[in-house]
Amino acid sequence: MVSIPPKNVWMRRQQCPCGDWKCFLAYEGEGDDTTISSETVKNDFGSLGAMVAPYVGMVFKSDEDAFEYYGNFARKNGFSIRKERSRLSQQLGVYKRDFVCYRAGFAPARKKPTGEHQRDRKSVRCGCDAKMYLSKEVVDGVSQWFVVQFSNVHNHELLEDDQVRLLPAYRKIHEADQERILLLSKAGFPIHRIVKVLELEKGIQGGQLPFLERDVRNFVQNRKKVVQETDALLTEKRENDTMDLLEACRIAKETDAYFVYDVTVDENDKVENIAWSYGDSIHAYNMFGDVVYFDTAYRSMTYGMLFGAWLGINNHGKVIFFGCALLQDETPRSFAWALQAFVRFMKGRYPQTIVTDIDLGLRDAIRSELPSTKHVISVWNILPKVFSWFSVLLGPRYSELKSELEVLYSMESAEEFEYQWSQIISRFGLNSDKHITLLFSLRLYWAMSYIRGCFLAQMASISYSKSVDTFLKGVFNAQTCLRSFFEQVGMLSNHKAQAAHEDLQYVHLRTCLPLEQHARNILTPFAFNALQQELILSMQYAASEMANRSYLVRHFKKMDGEYLVIWIPEDEQIHCSCKEFESSGILCRHALRVLLVKNYFELPDKYFLSRWRRESSLVSFGMQSNQIGDAKWFQEFNSLTETLFSQASLSKERSDYVRRELTKELTRLINEVKGVPAGVGLL
Repeated sequence: MVSIPPKNVWMRRQQCPCGDWKCFLAYEGEGDDTTISSETVKNDFGSLGAMVAPYVGMVFKSDEDAFEYYGNFARKNGFSIRKERSRLSQQLGVYKRDFVCYRAGFAPARKKPTGEHQRDRKSVRCGCDAKMYLSKEVVDGVSQWFVVQFSNVHNHELLEDDQVRLLPAYRKIHEADQERILLLSKAGFPIHRIVKVLELEKGIQGGQLPFLERDVRNFVQNRKKVVQETDALLTEKRENDTMDLLEACRIAKETDAYFVYDVTVDENDKVENIAWSYGDSIHAYNMFGDVVYFDTAYRSMTYGMLFGAWLGINNHGKVIFFGCALLQDETPRSFAWALQAFVRFMKGRYPQTIVTDIDLGLRDAIRSELPSTKHVISVWNILPKVFSWFSVLLGPRYSELKSELEVLYSMESAEEFEYQWSQIISRFGLNSDKHITLLFSLRLYWAMSYIRGCFLAQMASISYSKSVDTFLKGVFNAQTCLRSFFEQVGMLSNHKAQAAHEDLQYVHLRTCLPLEQHARNILTPFAFNALQQELILSMQYAASEMANRSYLVRHFKKMDGEYLVIWIPEDEQIHCSCKEFESSGILCRHALRVLLVKNYFELPDKYFLSRWRRESSLVSFGMQSNQIGDAKWFQEFNSLTETLFSQASLSKERSDYVRRELTKELTRLINEVKGVPAGVGLL
C-alpha cells in the first residue's frame, strides 16, 4: 500500500449557505530563558535592528536556533550563510555543525561534455573564511550547542540592505503570499501580472517585493508538479483503502448475519458511496428509532469523503448508533441515496422525526425520500453559525441580537414570531442579509412555534448535542486509514458494551407523592429525573377549572402566561397546550398539576412510553423475536427482570445489593454459556 505524508485528518465542517467549511489549526511553542531560542531571535530581531554578534562560548538550545540567529546576523551585515559540514557519533548523534559564509570555499571544476554547449556560469564562491562552528555538549542531562569558533572576516564586498534582500537565501515567499499567488494563477493571471497585483496590494513600488518574478514562476511550476504527484499518490491510496474497507464489510457480514452494507460505483467502477449498519443497531432502532439525528459535521481531508452518522437516544439518555455512510459529495443525489440505504437497513421503518444541521441539499433529499418524517434543524447547530455570521458584523450589538433571537425561538405563536422577526431584523438593519434570509426561509424547521409538539425525545437539548460531539470525537480519534476507521466505528457502536455500563441507579424521592413513587418504579433514572423535575415545578402552578372539563393553569407569579389543559376522564386522556408530552414523552408540569387536583395517585399507563421504561433496556439487541423458540419464556424473563429492578429502586441498600449480586451471577452465567456449543439452536 502507498504511504503519503498527509495524515487522514477528519475536519469538522462549519457550513454556511454556500456549502463552504473551514478548519483552523493552532500551534504553540515553548521558550527557555537560559539559552538563545528562535523565539528570542524573532523578538530581538523582528525589525532588523541591532543585535549581538556571535562569540565563542555563546549557547543555543539547538543547532537550528543557532543557524537562524547567525542567518539573521548575516542579513543585517550584508551576506548570507549556508550549512557545510556536520559530524556524527553513536552517543550524541550529530555533535558538530559548521556554518559558513555563502561565498566560502571554491566551486569544483566542471568537465564540459564534448559536442554540447553549456552556459558558463561564474561561481560566487571566492574562499571567504567567515564562519561559525558549533559543538554539542550535554549539561545536566540537557543538550546545548556552544560556539567554539567564530570569524567575521570576509574577502569580498558586503551588500547594502536593498541588495542583500535579493540573495537566494532571503528571497522567501511567505505562506500568505503563496496562497495569493496560487489563487491568481488558478484564475489565469500570467506571472508578471501576479507580481504587479502583489505590489499593488502591498502598496510598494515595483521591484520591492522580497522575491523576484522568477521566484514566483519557479514556485508556481514546482507547486503544480507537487500537486500532480500528490494527487496521484492520494488517488492510489484512496482506491487501496476503499478496497480494504469493502473487504472489512464482507468479513463483518460473514461474522454477523445481521450486518448490512451498500455501495455505489461510478461509470469507471470506482466506489462513490458506502453505507453500513450492525445487527445490534438495527435491533436498537426497533425500540428507539422514533427520532433519528443525522450528523454530517465531519469530512476527511485525505479521502475527500463526507461522514454521515445516524444516531439516536436510548431510555437512559445515552447516544446510540444506528448506522453511517461515507459520501463523495454533498449533493441532494448523494444524500438521497444515503437515506434510501438507511431505510432499507431498517427494514422500511421510517422515523417520526429526523434532526439535522442546516444543509439545503440534505433538506431537499429528506423531502423526497422521507416525505412522512418531520424534519427538524437543531437550534444547537444554528447558534454557532449565528455567532460567526453576525459577531463581527454587529460588534457590541451582537449580544443584543442573540438575546432577541433566543426569545424568538421560544415563542408559541407563529403569527407573533413572524411579526417580531420583522421588527428585530429591521431594527438591526439586516433585511438584505443572506443569512437572515436563509434562517427565515427555514423557520418551519427550527423555530419552536412551528415544531412544538414534534416528537424529539429529549434530543433537542444542549446536553444531547454535547454527547454527540463526545461520541463523534471518539470515532475520529487519529484514524489513519478507512479500515481502522471502520473498526473504531464498530467498537463505539457496540450496544452490548454500552448496556453493560448503564448504571442501576437509586433515585431519591423529593415530594413524597404516591404518583412520584409509582413513576420511579417504571421509568429509567434519566426519564424519571425529567418527570420528577416537572412534578416539583407543578406545585408552583394554580389550576382553574372551566367548562367542558378544561383547566387554565397559571404560574403563581407569572400571571401573564397561561396554559390550557383538557381532561377527558372516560379515556384518562390529558392534553396541554404546551405539547411537552408530544415533544418529549414526559408529562408537563401543567398536566401533572391537573392530575394532582383530580387526586391521581398513579399516572395512567399510556403516559409511560415504552422507550422510557426500565424494561426497555433489558431487551437483548442481539436476539430477534423469531429467534426465540419459546415466546412465553421470554415474556417471563422480562417480567422477572422488571420486578427485580423495580424492587431494587426502592432503597439505596437494595440497589447496591442487586448491583453487586447481579454482576456476579451474570458473569458466572456468561462463562457457562460460552462453554455451550454455538451450533446448538434453541428448541
